[in-house]
Amino acid sequence: MRLNQVETEITNGKLNIEMVLPDSPFCVVYCNGKAKITTLPEHGETKVITHQGKVKRVKFDEGEEF
Repeated sequence: MRLNQVETEITNGKLNIEMVLPDSPFCVVYCNGKAKITTLPEHGETKVITHQGKVKRVKFDEGEEF
């Protein structure tokens, strides 16, 4: 799986995430008290799909320049 769960803590209305920063761009998705992190593809799209106000899935569409 490309999504990895990260530990979170909410204090005083702030979301604190402890993680090791990857060398490439990344995205953190948070829903229902759970946070997951993924690195973004070099060429492509990453879509966060929601259903009834909750994250349902994260879809990756990658490509490579010719």
